[in-house]
Amino acid sequence: MNRENQKKLFKLCLAAIFIAIIVIMTFTSIGYIKVGVIEITLLTIPVAVGGLLLGKSGGLLLGAVFGLTSFAQCFGMSPFGAALLEINPILTFLVCLLPRLAVGFFGTWIFEALSKTKLNANISALISFLCASLINTIGFVGLLILFFGRTEYIQSVAASLGAQNMFIFFFLFAGVNSIVEAVACSVCGGALGGVLMKLKERAN
Repeated sequence: MNRENQKKLFKLCLAAIFIAIIVIMTFTSIGYIKVGVIEITLLTIPVAVGGLLLGKSGGLLLGAVFGLTSFAQCFGMSPFGAALLEINPILTFLVCLLPRLAVGFFGTWIFEALSKTKLNANISALISFLCASLINTIGFVGLLILFFGRTEYIQSVAASLGAQNMFIFFFLFAGVNSIVEAVACSVCGGALGGVLMKLKERAN
């Protein structure tokens, strides 16, 4: 087997591993932390890690898997997702999928841009992982408000959080998510940056 085929096989194996991790985390208690109606996800971590190793196309693939498994949760596993699904399945699908595609693509793009600077690998990974978590949270909550903000269900959720309008709801709802996700992703990125760079060099 020539070197080019070895690289392709290595990337294919990495993609399969990260897809398996995403699926396992989704359908166990590992991937989501539930705080009342708010569901905090840690799945941005394998998407960000995998995207760093596999490039933007790999990041998009993992983001798509993340989005599809998130949508699958709406069928009985997530009360919040199930409520959105009942209101509008198509818009629920878009809310689940689009932010996760953005995580996979832009999280990877940010790392690749930073890797061309003089920042060391750990700092570059930390920043890109932090950005990935913020992209996920802001994208999800932003689309949630755009598509469902005027529905009775989201209005009731906003009222339960003490939000008097959607602007306040955005910061309350996104705030809890972003803090936990950002800390988890940043710690992971900062700790694994150097190791991931060595794996990336092997993949390329």
